[in-house]
Amino acid sequence: MREQPLKHGSRTRIKICGLTRPEDIQAVNQAKPDFAGFIVEFPKSRRNVTVEQLKALREELDDSILPVGVFVNAPVELPAQLLNEGTIALAQLHGQEDENYIRQLKTMTDQLLIKAFSIKTEADIKKAIRSEADYILLDQGAGGTGETFDWSLVPAIKRPWFLAGGLGCENLESAIHLLHPWAVDLSSSVETDGHKAPDKILEAVYAVRNIKEEI
Repeated sequence: MREQPLKHGSRTRIKICGLTRPEDIQAVNQAKPDFAGFIVEFPKSRRNVTVEQLKALREELDDSILPVGVFVNAPVELPAQLLNEGTIALAQLHGQEDENYIRQLKTMTDQLLIKAFSIKTEADIKKAIRSEADYILLDQGAGGTGETFDWSLVPAIKRPWFLAGGLGCENLESAIHLLHPWAVDLSSSVETDGHKAPDKILEAVYAVRNIKEEI
């Protein structure tokens, strides 16, 4: 039985993605977002961590924060192993992984999966909504670009979904009131000079926690 985490309440969740250093873990441990994201074995990203680095960082992460491994076209065995051994609680697929990949991964683990989709057209939205992943994530593109996509493309989505792409304290409230995402995902907006900034992480988590959802 695949159960959704954090089912209690209707508040918007927050994920801080692209953690790479012990200082980043200290920052999220203080701010207490719902999810902490790690880009795993993808050297093209400046936020990449190896499996060994991931495990070391994971050991220092507060137990109340769910670790998410972000994978880009990785061999399916990699997320399966890290999920099954408990290094990560969820796997986020951020490449060209198709539904066959998702089905295969589901045969290898009972843990939860997030599939990211680059949104350019209404067809991209429809494809995302049909995904067999436990969660979907809607983004502008490859992730970590600091750019939003056309929010007017997003209909009322009746499944848990993450909103990513260009989110920061200046637009979090409008995004949540307009789109009602289940969770928001931040990376570049909580950085200074290419590194996670504790003050910005605290500010973002505080902002999301204090937004009054409008139905």
